[in-house]
Amino acid sequence: MSTTQELRDLPAQYDPVQTERAIYERWVEAGIFSADEKRSRRNGGDRDPFVIVMPPPNVTAVLHMGHGLNNTVQDVLVRWRRMVGDEALWVPGTDHAGIATQNIMEKQLAAEGKTKADLGRAAFVERTIAFVEETGGEILRQLRAIGASADWNRTAYTLSPQLSRAVREAFVQLYERGLIYRGHRVIHWCPRCMTSLSDEEAQHGEQMGKLYHIAYPIVGAKDNASLTVATTRPETMLGDVALAVHPDDERYKKLLGKSVMLPIANVEIPIIADEYVDPTFGTGVVKITPAHDPNDFEVGMRHKLPMPVIMAPDGTMDNGADADSRVPPQLVGVDRFDARERIVKSLEKSGRLTKVEPHQHAIRHCYRCETVVEPRLSDQWFVKMEPLAKPALHAVRQGTIRILPERWEAVYINWLENIRDWNISRQLWWGHRIPVWYCDKCDKTIVSRTDVAACDKCGGAVRQDEDVLDTWFSSWLFPISTLGWPDKSSAALAAFYPTDDLITAPEILFFWVSRMVMAGYAFMDAPPFHTIYLHGTVRDMDHIKMSKSLGNGIDPLDVVTKYGADALRYTVIAGMGMGADLMLDHRDLERSFAPGRNFATKLWNIGRFLLANVGTAPVKSVDELRDDDLTLADRWVLGRLNAAILECDVALGSARPEKGKWRPEERYAGMRLSEFSEAARRFVWDDVADWYLETTKGRIGAGGDDSEVARAVLTHVFDYALRLLHPIMPFITETLWQRLPFPVATERCEFLAIAPWPIPHPRSSDETGEMARFDLVREAVSAVRRIRSDYAIAPGKVIDTIIQSRTGTPLFAKHAALIGQLARASINVGDAPAGAGAAHAVLSDGSEVIVPLGGLVDLSKECGKLRGELGQLQTQLQTLSKRLQNDGFISRAPATVVESERKKEQEWIKRSEQLAEKVKALCGG
Repeated sequence: MSTTQELRDLPAQYDPVQTERAIYERWVEAGIFSADEKRSRRNGGDRDPFVIVMPPPNVTAVLHMGHGLNNTVQDVLVRWRRMVGDEALWVPGTDHAGIATQNIMEKQLAAEGKTKADLGRAAFVERTIAFVEETGGEILRQLRAIGASADWNRTAYTLSPQLSRAVREAFVQLYERGLIYRGHRVIHWCPRCMTSLSDEEAQHGEQMGKLYHIAYPIVGAKDNASLTVATTRPETMLGDVALAVHPDDERYKKLLGKSVMLPIANVEIPIIADEYVDPTFGTGVVKITPAHDPNDFEVGMRHKLPMPVIMAPDGTMDNGADADSRVPPQLVGVDRFDARERIVKSLEKSGRLTKVEPHQHAIRHCYRCETVVEPRLSDQWFVKMEPLAKPALHAVRQGTIRILPERWEAVYINWLENIRDWNISRQLWWGHRIPVWYCDKCDKTIVSRTDVAACDKCGGAVRQDEDVLDTWFSSWLFPISTLGWPDKSSAALAAFYPTDDLITAPEILFFWVSRMVMAGYAFMDAPPFHTIYLHGTVRDMDHIKMSKSLGNGIDPLDVVTKYGADALRYTVIAGMGMGADLMLDHRDLERSFAPGRNFATKLWNIGRFLLANVGTAPVKSVDELRDDDLTLADRWVLGRLNAAILECDVALGSARPEKGKWRPEERYAGMRLSEFSEAARRFVWDDVADWYLETTKGRIGAGGDDSEVARAVLTHVFDYALRLLHPIMPFITETLWQRLPFPVATERCEFLAIAPWPIPHPRSSDETGEMARFDLVREAVSAVRRIRSDYAIAPGKVIDTIIQSRTGTPLFAKHAALIGQLARASINVGDAPAGAGAAHAVLSDGSEVIVPLGGLVDLSKECGKLRGELGQLQTQLQTLSKRLQNDGFISRAPATVVESERKKEQEWIKRSEQLAEKVKALCGG
C-alpha cells in the first residue's frame, strides 16, 4: 500500500528511464516469469499450461523493430494468460545461424588478410564459439528492455549439447525410417556463401534481363541449317548435352536422331524428343543442361544423358566433373557474368547470335546475401517431405491448427500439397555436422547418434561427412527440443507440450513454421501448437520494409530511452490490425510513437489525480456495497467496466480449442490485439477519466458514507483498468497499481503482473436501463458543452440552461446538480419561455436542451453572421446542384470526381439544414 509521502513523491511526469529497469529487476528477482512443471495440470497440478516458444533470433543479432513487434505480441499474450491463472511459459532462445555467423567470421578473417582455410576447421570452429560466447545473446538482454517476460532460466541455444543431441536423434530417426537419403541432384547453390540452399532459401524475384537467341548448326545439313534456342543464361550453354523438342511437334520430327554442333565448345550433341518441351513457346526447341538446371536434370535422367559441370563452386567458369575441355582456356576462372558477356561477343562474331531482346524473368537469390543463386549438380542429403507433410496438412484442414489471418491458410496448404524434398546439407564449418561416417576400406556408410571412431564392420578408419545441417533442421525441433526431447520422460515435455501459440512473420511460414508442424507429428505424434498467428511487417512511410542496411530502420532501444517501453509497446499493438503492416516514420520518432507516449502521459495523469483524491487509507470492497449505496454514475461505470472486460475478452478470444479442435465459430476469432488495446484505452480514458472521475470530485471531498462509496468504486474501476492494460503497458500500470489503496480484507498480490485477470462484476437487476439513463445525463452535458463551444462562450462562465422533457423530467431533475457541475451550468428542468435568442439541442429521447444566449453573445451580430454563412452556403449549393443535374458534366467527368461532388452536395445540404435551425432558434427565422 502506498503512503502519503509516496503520493507526494509521485512526480508530475512519468519517467520511464528511472522506473522500468528497477521494476523489471523486481519481477525477475521474484521469479514471476518462471514456470513450474509441477503446477501444470498435465503433471497433476491445478493450472492449465499456456506456452509460447520464441522464434529464436540469430545469436549475433541485435534488436530491430521487427523483433520489437514480434516479441511485444508474444509478451502481451503471455502476460494475459499469466494473469488469467495459467501456468504461463515463454521459452526464449537463440539460433546459431550457420550461414550468417560464418559470414561474420569470414569477414573478420578477411580483414586480417586470412581465410578460414588458413585456420583449418577445428580452429575456425573454436574461434567462432569464442566469438559467440563473447557477443552472442545480446538481443535477449535487449528484449528485457521492452519488458519481455520470458522464462530466462530456460534460455535455449540451437548449438547447445541438449539441442545438438535432439538434432542428431532427429536425423538418425528419419534415416532409419527411410526419410533421409543422399542424392545426386541439381540444387540451389550460393557462390557467395559457398553452400547449397533449400528451395525456400533460394528466393524468387522478378528481374529485367535479356533473352539471347542462339543458332545451333545441324550437323550434316547441306544448307547450313540450324536450330535456334532462346536462353537467359548463355554462359551455361557450355554444359549443353542435347537440344529437345516435343515428340508431337511435326516441325522437328525429321531431325530426331540427328545432332547439332554446340557453338564455342564445338561438341556434337543430339536432338531428342521429350514431353517436357512446350512446342508453343518460342521456337519449340530448348537446350538441355542437366548439371545446371533442375528441369533439364530430370530430362537428362530420363534420357541417360551426360551431366558435365562447367562452373566452380565460387561461380567462375571451370571444367568440372565430366566436362573435359568444354570451357575454353580463355574462360576458365572467369566470373559467370563476365563469361556471359564474352560468350555473347563470341557468338556475335561467329554469326550464331541471331537476336537479343529484353525479358522479364524470375531469378532466385540467396535469402542471406542476395547473391544470384546458381543451379548446380551436387551430392547432398535430403529429407523426403511428402510423408511428413500429410499430417501437417490434415491438422490445418480439420481445425486442429488454425492460421491467422485466414488468407495464409490457403498459402500453407498449397505449399504442402506441392512440397519438394528438403536439401539439408550445407557446405559450412559452423553448425551441426552431419552424423554420418564413411569407411573407405569397406565402403560402409554409418549413421550414428554418437561419434564413431572406427568401422563396426571391418575396423577400418572412418571419416565424418564434411557438411553441416541446415540451420532450420535444428530450429524445426525448437518446440520439442527446448522442453527436453528426445527424453520423452522429461517433466517439462509432459507439462508443456503441445505448446499453444506460434507468433511470427509470414516470411518464415515455409522455412520454419510448417516444418515445426511436421516435426511435431514426426517425433511426438502431436501438433506443436494450435494457433499460428502471422503478424504484419514493420514498414516506413513509403511502404518499404524497415532494414538497417537500407537506412530506414528504427532501433527499439532508442525509442525506449526517449519515450519508454510502454510507449513502444502500445504504439505497435494499437497500430497492428490483423495481419496488417505496421507503418512507422524512421525520420520522425516523435510522430511515430506519439500514440503510445501520449496515452502513457494521460494514464499517468489520471493515476496521479485519482491517487491524490482517493488517498492512502484502505477502501471498501465493491462487493460490500449495497445496491442503494450506489449512485447512477457508480452503476454506469461498473456497467461500462463489465462491457470493457467483455470487449477485451472477445478481442483476445479463446486461449485454446476445446477437445483439441477449433470450433468453426472460434477458428478465426480472437487475437485482435489492436481491438483489445482500444477497448482498454477507451474505458480508462473515455469512461473513467472523462466522465466518472469528474462525477466523484464533489463526493470524495465531502466525507461521509457516499465519499467512501465513491472511493471504493473509483479505486475498483481504475484497478481493473490497469489490469486490462497491463499486458500491453506493463511498467506504468505496475507503478500506479502498486500505489492503489486496497480493501483491508483483500489478499493483495505482490505484483500487478500476477494479479487476477478482471472478471465482470455481477450485473444489477436493471444495469442496462441504468446505463441508458446515465447516458442521457451524459448527452445533456455534452449538448451544453457543444453549445458553449459553438458560440465561443468562455469555459469558466456558468450558463443558464433549461432541459425540457416529456419523459425524462424526474431523471434530469434528480441529476440537475451533477449536470450543472460537469457542464458548468445552472440547470432548470421544465418548460422554456417562448421567444427566440436561445440555442437548442435535441437529445436521443426527444428531450431538449435550451441555452438562452441573451447576455452571453451579441445576438444581432451572431444572427447576421449565421444568415450570411447560410446565404453563401445556399448559393454554393445551388451552383453545385445545377452542375450535378448537367448531363454533359456527368458524362465527361471521371466517376471519382462525380462521386466526390455528390458527397459534397449531401454534406452541404446537411450543413445548410443545421444553419437554418440555428437561425430559427436564435433569430426567430
